[in-house]
Amino acid sequence: MHTKHVSPPPKRRPRGFSLIEAMVVVAVVAVVATAAVPSLVAFIDGRRLDAAATALAADVQFVRTEAVARNQPIGISFHDAPGATCWVVHTGLAAQCSCGDTPPAVCGGGAVEIKTVVLGAADRVSVRANVASIAFDPLHGTSTPTGTLRLVDDAGRAVHHVVNVMGRVRSCTPAGVPGWRAC
Repeated sequence: MHTKHVSPPPKRRPRGFSLIEAMVVVAVVAVVATAAVPSLVAFIDGRRLDAAATALAADVQFVRTEAVARNQPIGISFHDAPGATCWVVHTGLAAQCSCGDTPPAVCGGGAVEIKTVVLGAADRVSVRANVASIAFDPLHGTSTPTGTLRLVDDAGRAVHHVVNVMGRVRSCTPAGVPGWRAC
C-alpha cells in the first residue's frame, strides 16, 4: 500500500500590527509632533504679524487716497480697548471715534467710521503708535503729524511703519521679521 505523506498547511503570518509596534509608532509621532509644535506656533504668529502689518500699511495708503478722493480730511486713529488694540479710519477728529473689542468703532460729533480693524488677544498681535491719530489733507495728501506705527507680536517681534509728512509709508523691522527690510 502506498501511503501519501500529507504536509501540514503552511503557517500563515498574522496580518496587521502588534500592539508593541503600534505603540512605538505613536511614541515616534508624539516626539516629532512635540518638536514641531513650537516652530509651527512661531510660524503662525509670524504670519499673523505679517498680515496685520500689511493691512496697516495698506490702510494708511487707503486713508491718504480716500482723503483726496472725498476732498475732505480723513484720519486714522489708534486705540487701546479692553483686551485689544485697534485702528479706525474715520472723518472728523481723532477724539470723536473709539473702538471696543469688536468692530465697528463708535463715532460721535459728526465723525463717520469708514473702517475699523481690531486686534484682539487671540490675534497675538497689537498695534502701538507714537501718535494718537494721523490726519491726511485732501488737497495734497500730506499727513499731520508724522508718526511711527508699530505692530508687535507676543514674542516681541515688530514691524514699524514710519509715516512721513508727504503721507508716504516706509516699513521695516528691527527684529528680523521675514519679508520686511531691517531698520
